[in-house]
Amino acid sequence: MKKHIHVMVTVFRDGLQSAYGARVFSADYLPVVWHAVAAGMNHLESGGGALFQSAYFYSAEDAFTVMDKFRAEAGPDANLQTLSRGINVVGLESQSSEIVRLHAKLLKKHGTTTVRNFDALNDLENLKFSGQCIVQAGLKHELAISMMELPPGVEAKAHTAASYVALLRQLMESGVPFDSLCFKDASGTSHPQKVFETIRGARKLLGDNIKIAFHTHDTAGTGTSACLSAIEAGADQIDLSLAPCSGGTCQPDVITIWHALRGTDYDLDLDINRVIKVEELLKEALKPYPPLPEAGRVEPLIPFFPLPGGALTANTQMLRDNGLMDRYPDIINAMGEAIAKGGYATSVTPVSQYYFQQALNNVIKGPWKEIAEGYGKLVLGYLGKPPLEPDPEVVRLAERQLGTPVAVESALERNDRNPAKSVAAIGKLLEENNIPVTEENVFIVATCQDKGLLYLKGLAKPTIKKNMPAANVSTASQTGVPTSAPALSSGQDAVTVNLNSRAYGVEFLTPTLVRVNGTEYTVSVKEGLDQKAIDSTTVANGGALRQALKQTGQTEVAELKLIESPLAGIVLKVNKKVGDKVAIGETLLVVESMGIKVPINSNFSGIMVEIWPSRGDSLELGDPIARIRAIVSGEAGSISRAKTGKTKAEGEKTALVSPSAGIVLRIYKLPGETIHVGESLLVLEALKMETPISSPIEGTVLEIVVHEGEQITAGQTLATVKM
Repeated sequence: MKKHIHVMVTVFRDGLQSAYGARVFSADYLPVVWHAVAAGMNHLESGGGALFQSAYFYSAEDAFTVMDKFRAEAGPDANLQTLSRGINVVGLESQSSEIVRLHAKLLKKHGTTTVRNFDALNDLENLKFSGQCIVQAGLKHELAISMMELPPGVEAKAHTAASYVALLRQLMESGVPFDSLCFKDASGTSHPQKVFETIRGARKLLGDNIKIAFHTHDTAGTGTSACLSAIEAGADQIDLSLAPCSGGTCQPDVITIWHALRGTDYDLDLDINRVIKVEELLKEALKPYPPLPEAGRVEPLIPFFPLPGGALTANTQMLRDNGLMDRYPDIINAMGEAIAKGGYATSVTPVSQYYFQQALNNVIKGPWKEIAEGYGKLVLGYLGKPPLEPDPEVVRLAERQLGTPVAVESALERNDRNPAKSVAAIGKLLEENNIPVTEENVFIVATCQDKGLLYLKGLAKPTIKKNMPAANVSTASQTGVPTSAPALSSGQDAVTVNLNSRAYGVEFLTPTLVRVNGTEYTVSVKEGLDQKAIDSTTVANGGALRQALKQTGQTEVAELKLIESPLAGIVLKVNKKVGDKVAIGETLLVVESMGIKVPINSNFSGIMVEIWPSRGDSLELGDPIARIRAIVSGEAGSISRAKTGKTKAEGEKTALVSPSAGIVLRIYKLPGETIHVGESLLVLEALKMETPISSPIEGTVLEIVVHEGEQITAGQTLATVKM
């Protein structure tokens, strides 16, 4: 009699993440869930991981609403499983114990059955506490041990079969409760023999009563072999996906493994013809989405730079968006060194992103010239204890550049002492923004931070690109637009407009909505020139400009200077408005790009004539941001270059110290807000010169200790920051 191998179908979480970077609207894939369950696939990965954040980042949807709809489609008996990153839960940053408990509570409330719980560092304490919360909430806890292969030529006493079995023994002795065990290879780099030896060793420790699952990706082309090795060694379950989200950066396909098991003593206990029909439905449902080029490919070099499937496609897409795809081979080569010097933590989210960011910095800015914040926190011990000690010189660089000492307590202990990470502080932030204080809203802000707040304020905009069908605008009754309104396009649904040698792609979505270079705008068209409206717009902008010039004593100005976006991303904050004075180096916007919050600073001094982006807008590389009238004569020195503040340790917080004397003219930040490296904290005025003071570190502002109008001295503390 054949042994039935249980299957968890990952297509609705990991598959979408790995094939499309999680940039898919739930309304398109949820209808297929019912068909999958009806075909006998009643164990489905339904959420968690990056899919939770992507709802707020890309599709402007509520992840909890999606979870409820998923349960409704799957029915009451399906085993719906989510992915959790230990005490990071579904975010990139670690959380307080309050938020870790709340995560488990909300998953239970919104229809989850099982939580697979992993930690990128395989840190015992992180896994133990998060696992206890999952069990206490009444959920099934699948404990996961993270695997990967070390890059060829790298020798270390980490990520061996023996080390994984030893870790399992430690976890069992610690008393962490779990219902099943998963060996999770997010990069798909563990070679089949190591998979076999690891699972065989685990089976000897656990006996026959605990289910063992195996998770891999087919990125290196060895996914099928690894799954077969896991089955031979005693695994009860393997994770598989469905086309078009299978193979390549995704899990192997159900049909592929079904075929590979023919003639053996194992089967999947599924009607393969019904599986084929579900795949056909899924292919049709996802047809509007352009596939990512890397998603369906085998990448033979992935063992040299282990990255999870979802991270690989997301990062290559972001490199493409930012015009850096030509540096991709160099970044690959830099990954191995980042892993080795970082202490060999498993390359899985969020650590995989930190490795990638550091490799990117090493390629773009020079080897170890700039330590990425996440990577710095990893080597300084703020995420937990990695398998091996990080490189001492890199640790010293991180301490010096980030202004942060090596951690002396656990991440959970530190987070519980940080008032900004408490439920009460997040609730207060919601109240200040007139947002209902619910458990769901608290969790959204805790894990999605500024983008979560944007969503809850109604400012988030979908940034997902679909191959849109031509809009049907044939009748006024359908659109509500008077029949006399002229058409927006001459029978076309998209055109390219060249303006001053710049190309703009214009998609006509409806008679009143267009998308220009990925950003949607409400429009109306009126025949002829409405000179009154044109004049009022010109007067408004010109009046603000003339008033600002009068106040600053400027009499002559040069031609207008255009500032363009140096990267693609989502606008989190806008500091300036029309008529404002701007200094070289002063922060105009804060943008999130490639998982990093980046201030965009002015490279001109002058008066703001126009600024186009708003909070929540999506920017593409090269998009116009603002137009500044640069000052070249008159009292041209009234606007100075920005200066970087200095830091001074004050116990567990860091003081930002003024590099010069002056009067505080404007303050940009408030207590509780995040300040980023290079972002303007405030503006000083001295001898009629305005000088923005920017931050050299990233962290949460604890206190602003000066006020507008105050005369300060060089070396005086301006604010305190919690790193």
